[in-house]
Amino acid sequence: MTQFNWTCPHCSRRQIATEANRHADLNYLYLTPLDLGDVGVKLVAYSCLNNNCKKLTLYAYLHEWINRAGPGQNKFGDQIREWRLLPESSAIPQPDCIPRPLVADYYEACRIRDLSPKASATLARRCLQGMIRDFCGIAKGTLDAEIKELRTKIDSGQAPAGVTHESAEAIDQVRSIGNIGAHMERDINLIVEVDPGEAQALIELIEMLFEEWYVARHNRRHRLAKIAAIAADKKAKIAEGKAELTKNAAREPTRE
Repeated sequence: MTQFNWTCPHCSRRQIATEANRHADLNYLYLTPLDLGDVGVKLVAYSCLNNNCKKLTLYAYLHEWINRAGPGQNKFGDQIREWRLLPESSAIPQPDCIPRPLVADYYEACRIRDLSPKASATLARRCLQGMIRDFCGIAKGTLDAEIKELRTKIDSGQAPAGVTHESAEAIDQVRSIGNIGAHMERDINLIVEVDPGEAQALIELIEMLFEEWYVARHNRRHRLAKIAAIAADKKAKIAEGKAELTKNAAREPTRE
């Protein structure tokens, strides 16, 4: 087996897939004739090498099965379908510094991405709107009005650290896609589909903003708190040193 880089979807730890932590099983389905023709199933399993994770990742693939002429000559043709069995979605574990309702919408959007891209896009839209309201403190009647207010705050320098014009532009693009799932188009002849790839783009935007907004703010606060603690400790030691000098000076006898 050729070794290759692999990232555990449970803990996001990068590692190398080898024979020790990857197993693949290929099987022909011995059934009465199918409309799909001859097909086979491949099951691929990974075990995470991270001692704090050690979770199982499992995929199933349905393939065309070709050339069953003899032993060793069987092989898979084109892939027909793919299923992620464990974990159920591609959602990245999110830290506690991100509000749980936002994380819940994100996880659900990931879970139903392939089953219902439109519903996934709508959840992504709701998650992003929640981020604007929570992180930026903007709550208007519509997402459009909130984005406009966000742009105004960015222009005036009043937006929170990490919130940029690029962020607002990306969110605005998501709004136009997410509305497909939230409202029917007025023109019944205009049918705009959202495919899993587009839904995934929205999900990746959420992940980016989680990192650039919430995680970055948490890290800044942590670093500042650490600096403040070091400064306070230094100040206390200086004060202690001065007190000791004063105490020692008071003990020295007075010269006539």
